[in-house]
Amino acid sequence: MAFSKSVSMPCPDGVDSKSLGRPMPTEKRSWVVRQLRAWFDTSAIVSVDDERADRIDWLRATPFIAMHLACIAVIWVGVSPVALIVAAALYAVRMFAITGFYHRYFSHRTFRTSRAVQFIFALIGASCVQRGPLWWAAHHRHHHRHADTELDPHSPNVYGFIWSHVGWFLTPRNFQTDISRVPDLAKFPELRVLDRYDTLVPVLLAVSMYFLGVLLHHVAPQLGTSGGQMLIWGFFVSTVVLFHATVTINSLAHRFGSRRFETKDSSRNNLWLALITFGEGWHNNHHYFPGSSRQGFRWWEIDITWYGLKLMSALGLVHGLKPVPAWVHAKARG
Repeated sequence: MAFSKSVSMPCPDGVDSKSLGRPMPTEKRSWVVRQLRAWFDTSAIVSVDDERADRIDWLRATPFIAMHLACIAVIWVGVSPVALIVAAALYAVRMFAITGFYHRYFSHRTFRTSRAVQFIFALIGASCVQRGPLWWAAHHRHHHRHADTELDPHSPNVYGFIWSHVGWFLTPRNFQTDISRVPDLAKFPELRVLDRYDTLVPVLLAVSMYFLGVLLHHVAPQLGTSGGQMLIWGFFVSTVVLFHATVTINSLAHRFGSRRFETKDSSRNNLWLALITFGEGWHNNHHYFPGSSRQGFRWWEIDITWYGLKLMSALGLVHGLKPVPAWVHAKARG
């Protein structure tokens, strides 16, 4: 499917695109500096008018594009069992941080935990390159209020598959965090720091992967890995696969699957998406009753995130997991 919204590189107000071949004026130079600063500090908001607010900002999207292109380097760095194991482990740990904490905890508050555990999983979630916990929760709460309407920025039914999957969050309007949607989270300064400097943790993870590979190359050369290989597989490949698996819930779980509950949106339950996203694919269940820690409402609906939260509850790390009420089960079809 084609993009449902126009995309263009925004220029600062007052700058004629025809003059781009001339020496850069001071006004535009300042605009570019602000754009580049926004890669590292989300408080550096670049003002744009409404006409450009919903178009892809290609300059600011450059790191995201580069992350995908970096995966091509597997051709040169090769592969080893240890690199695949690290990539898979980081996928699993970070997927759980996204589904269990960014989604079920920060967005929906379906259980309680300590401030320390909250920060640890916010930190792991921040390493996913899916922005900070406040941004994620604010946009997700907005999605639930306006699901599959024109106010839902990633509805595949309104804006098409590509936009809902990868286009919407690369726009100036959706780069911003609306703090008014998450006042319960904004009171924690450590979460605000993670949200403001949302590239810091991913960069640290990437550097750590490189030096892990260097270390293993020297102390265990029989493993056949290197700094470059661990960086590409452990960070770039794992992160890109994690990202696209996560956003299938936006682009595919409102199109393909079954509907157990009547909802105002087009959410669907999909086993295959549930498997790769640790339970998020039971999306119709979730949209009907988002207040439960569990999204696989039936015993046979595999929900790995729920199993992980139950284990954490048994260990005393989380508390008050909210169950699926009996009245919700009574409303189910089939």
